[in-house]
Amino acid sequence: MQAENTDKTVRLGTIGSGVIVHSVLKGVVKAPGFRLAAVYSRSADKAAALAGEFSGPAAGDDAPAACYTDMEAFLSDESVDLVYIATPNLLHYEQAKAALLHGKHVLCEKPMCTREDQAAELFALAESKGLLLMEAAPTSYLPNFRLLQEALPQIGRIRLVMGNYSQYSSRYDRLLDGEVTNIFEPDYAGGAFMDINLYNVLLNCCLFGRPELAKLYPNLFALPAKADRVSPSASIDTSGVLIMEYPGFVSTNAGAKDTFGINYFEIEGEKGYIYIKDGPNGIASVRVVTKESDVTLNEQTKPGYDRWDYEAAEVARIINEDDRAAVLEKKQYTLDTIHVMENARKAEGLLFPGDTD
Repeated sequence: MQAENTDKTVRLGTIGSGVIVHSVLKGVVKAPGFRLAAVYSRSADKAAALAGEFSGPAAGDDAPAACYTDMEAFLSDESVDLVYIATPNLLHYEQAKAALLHGKHVLCEKPMCTREDQAAELFALAESKGLLLMEAAPTSYLPNFRLLQEALPQIGRIRLVMGNYSQYSSRYDRLLDGEVTNIFEPDYAGGAFMDINLYNVLLNCCLFGRPELAKLYPNLFALPAKADRVSPSASIDTSGVLIMEYPGFVSTNAGAKDTFGINYFEIEGEKGYIYIKDGPNGIASVRVVTKESDVTLNEQTKPGYDRWDYEAAEVARIINEDDRAAVLEKKQYTLDTIHVMENARKAEGLLFPGDTD
């Protein structure tokens, strides 16, 4: 049974203790209507460190968040309203399902699942229990995303879309040295496509829906043999390009963890173009250029705020206002994105455990 939440503050419990958890919790501390109530990690020391940094006196609370190394005990904590999941990709489905079955709202890191049928099952479960389930990719939570949606008609019929998100990973250097970390491990649904290029796919799906066709051209890295590897894949993608075909236009999307470059997203129409600074993950600004005007739009100007802060604030609003329309909108974004990615990667032999069930 969930403990009554009388002050409407969203009481957050986190699963995971990696870099991204720290980024999100910085936003949670700033966001009105949010506080960290519990932390789960396999490491008691990491759990205690997170709780000490983002709850208790450090966050203006009377007491620090509870710390758990036992998942069942964590999910049974009645003080938690919302569970945030930030573990390796392949663990998301089972952990999200368990949290929903324990009566918790869920915010799950991207990708929510590796398969569309799994995501559909989770959304159906959440709806049957009156719970909210959302994917934690900042794109559609950002104020500038709405500006982008509203600006699209100004550039006329769309003819070309181009996106690039390249972020050289320190773990790629370790891969070159023969160490396969989780982000490049097919047993955990790793790879650049599932991590970096997902943001490009997501923004396309948010703006244009499902494409008629999607074709992935991955750069593959042969993995060292591992006796207990479950995945049928013997290689992983470290970069690649996804071509998405829509009625009347083509979208080309590059994503890489083995290079770095200028990250951007550009939409070209018959009457002008829109240039998105820093690409789909941040939407730092939206430049709208037509034959008559050149205007840069930006509502993400709050001092000290980054994309995670805006995401946390919007999640808190959605939950406190029980904004089911926003949840349904984001549900469709998630399902469309997973549909595209599942089919594109499978066609290129990028298979993860469970894909052949």
